[in-house]
Amino acid sequence: MKPLLIVSIGRAIGNAPLGRRGDDIEVRRVPAFPAPGTLDSERATLILLDQQMLQSLGGDHTRLAEAAKVAAIMGVGEPGEEEPPHALAHHMVSYVPGGAPPALFLTLLRGAFRHATALLGERTAKVCERQRHHELTELSRIGVALSTERNLLTLLEMILSQARRITNSDAGSLYLVERDEQDMPKSLRIKIAQNFSLPNLPLVEFSVPIDSTSLSGYAAATGEALMIADVYLLPEDVSYKQNRSFDEKFGYRTKSMLVIPMRSHRDEVVGVLQLVNRKRAPDVVLSSPEITDREVASFDQTTVEIIGALASQAAVSIENSLLYEDIEKLFEGFVTAAVTAIESRDPTTFGHSGRVAKLSVGLAQAIDRGGEGPYRGMRFSREQLKELRYAGLLHDFGKVGVREQVLVKQKKLYPYDLESIKHRFAYLKQNVELHFERTRSNFLQQHGREKYAEIEFELERQRGERREELEHFMSTIIAANEPTILAEASSQELKLLAQQTWVDLDGAERPLLSPDELRFLQIPRGNLDDRERREIESHVSHTFRFLQQIPWTRDLRGVPDIAFGHHEKLNGRGYPRAVQAAAIPVQTRMMTISDIYDALTASDRPYKRAVTTERALDILHMEAKEGMLDQDLLKVFVDSKVYDIVSRSSGEHRVFR
Repeated sequence: MKPLLIVSIGRAIGNAPLGRRGDDIEVRRVPAFPAPGTLDSERATLILLDQQMLQSLGGDHTRLAEAAKVAAIMGVGEPGEEEPPHALAHHMVSYVPGGAPPALFLTLLRGAFRHATALLGERTAKVCERQRHHELTELSRIGVALSTERNLLTLLEMILSQARRITNSDAGSLYLVERDEQDMPKSLRIKIAQNFSLPNLPLVEFSVPIDSTSLSGYAAATGEALMIADVYLLPEDVSYKQNRSFDEKFGYRTKSMLVIPMRSHRDEVVGVLQLVNRKRAPDVVLSSPEITDREVASFDQTTVEIIGALASQAAVSIENSLLYEDIEKLFEGFVTAAVTAIESRDPTTFGHSGRVAKLSVGLAQAIDRGGEGPYRGMRFSREQLKELRYAGLLHDFGKVGVREQVLVKQKKLYPYDLESIKHRFAYLKQNVELHFERTRSNFLQQHGREKYAEIEFELERQRGERREELEHFMSTIIAANEPTILAEASSQELKLLAQQTWVDLDGAERPLLSPDELRFLQIPRGNLDDRERREIESHVSHTFRFLQQIPWTRDLRGVPDIAFGHHEKLNGRGYPRAVQAAAIPVQTRMMTISDIYDALTASDRPYKRAVTTERALDILHMEAKEGMLDQDLLKVFVDSKVYDIVSRSSGEHRVFR
């Protein structure tokens, strides 16, 4: 851009003010001193301050001072004036006395233009310095943001948005490298696309080969950046071509483009960042080819350096995010395998761990939306929800340390114990029959058929009574074997039954019920004796010890403690530690409510019937009133209908009566 000389209208200036060619500078004649805001800060400008301009200021020296920041000011005296006004001298770079010879005027004019050029250079340097400082500050800020984001899709959106913002790019896209089974780069897949002028375009994922046929493929294959002023005017000798199908379909005009490969710290290309149509003004909508031609500028080398630095940061962040995803997938696989191992040992509780995890997370999210009492305003981060979910999924893992026969026990007696009793009674029934036949045969041998009818009737009566007695005993045992509350009368009858004896095949006299059989059958409630119950309860400690062995990340280190207390009660009546409210984390309290609800409402099990949702909530309320459960959490659980999370889930069976 030519230097500008501003002079008053009527002042005589030669065709070549600097004494060379007439087009060396542009001369602009004005009627008064120009307003500082009208001066072009990106152009070397010289103002000749003569009497006419000075009078137009009307004594307002502030305008003069502001103009001196942008343009060089050269004073021109009238005939007889040898010195400039003292108050204005410090605003001038030079002064031409009135009547000075042309040679002096020309010399001073050239010097003033050099000063104007120096002012422009200083301003340009300061602008560049501020711009570079801003860019470095932005890169640092973006780098921090990228390093903390773990969600890959959110990370990619952030990378592309920031790259477009820094460069004023109208559009852009981001590709990630796809790898084959041998972990070798196979192709590029577009993952994110943005377009300011066409904001509602749907993303259609597609892949391009990593070769020199496409712009992004070339950048990925060679590792070189492409800076193109107009993709419609690519040289004939280049291998890559621009696919115009997008422009033709949506009426867009792709012009300038910057394609940057994103390299990891191992110098591997993990993706390609593609920026389209760098705009002079960020808010301009490129709605026509004419506007695009007018408003779109080329990318420059400085932009390449800045975006190259951003791309390097982005590549490391993407690689870290992908690694984090792989670790999460690996851990998810481990957790799934662990849950499968738990449920394969006890098929009747299939799905319990998953439902408890869903209910617990759902309760935490409900508290996020608006808790009650002490939980109002409490918030759970994404990491805390994940921690709670893992604790819910693994809370029963310690059951792998419980004997399977105890874990799957359905009645008071183990199946083989009941079978032994049944065989015993079958043997006794056979003995009744044998006794009947032997006694009848002996009578016939000794007495013949005389009075046989009378003795046969008595023998039949005795046989029937004995058989009925054995069947009654067996019915009593089978009824007592059910995991229900044992009536006192049944307990007494079992004691009397155990006092009777029978003779085995070896002739040894034995009690009709062994001490262990009697002990199990006399369990007052449920199906486990004290020793078995302690063994079942030990699964919590097994879970805690197992989970403590896992090298959890910082975000998940609370999993063992959360899972450890899911059978504790706020009033200290829980297990295994019998701790009270202060020692029970809020996440554990939520899991306890979820665990009890699911245990009550889950599908019928051999040792219990499922209850309705209404009945289950009533039981939870009763336990809360007794000080066992957190009433504020339970209120959120009920008011927000958190329980619907599992009752609505596909494949989850619930009983509603």
